[in-house]
Amino acid sequence: MPRGRPVDLESAIKSRESWILKHFEQMAANPRVLDDSAVMYNGDRLSIVFQKTEDKEEFLPDLQRGEVVVRASDRSRILELVRRWFVRETSQYVVRKLAEVSAGLPVKYRRADVREMKNWGYCTRGGRLSFSWQLIALPQSLRDYVIMHELAHLREFNHSAAFKKRLAELCPDYRARERALNKITPGSLARYLD
Repeated sequence: MPRGRPVDLESAIKSRESWILKHFEQMAANPRVLDDSAVMYNGDRLSIVFQKTEDKEEFLPDLQRGEVVVRASDRSRILELVRRWFVRETSQYVVRKLAEVSAGLPVKYRRADVREMKNWGYCTRGGRLSFSWQLIALPQSLRDYVIMHELAHLREFNHSAAFKKRLAELCPDYRARERALNKITPGSLARYLD
């Protein structure tokens, strides 16, 4: 809504109702990284198989069978076990990929981390790169795009034509990857912790 002038919120929403509903439906149809019955890993949906146990918690991904067996005392532990797995896998991937892609670049990042965030990646002016713990859920081509996108921000801290030129040097098909990425909705920890 515009700042500094009065706006009739109800009529503004009403006038854009069809646009809002169309985009909401598109977002609702997007594949989610995590839901009650499945988790996305490397672009594939893995079914979550919960097995109640009072013994040691286990998280056993079986990529061949397309499932993840979660052994825990309660279903509420599933998210935490998925999060731990993703943080570990994403961290390993980010370290490896940043070393590979940044080796030939004239600008270096200062630090990289993996954490809870609403975006897939983020770059600070100070050269810190942050990535969502859910990055490993994406197919490799989209993970690579996120890494290259954030590295391009080290030279151009905006989304200008100059930034897009830098990004195209690293990732010539960035537009197609960006469109594919926009169709995947990261899971929110808050949704699963309520």
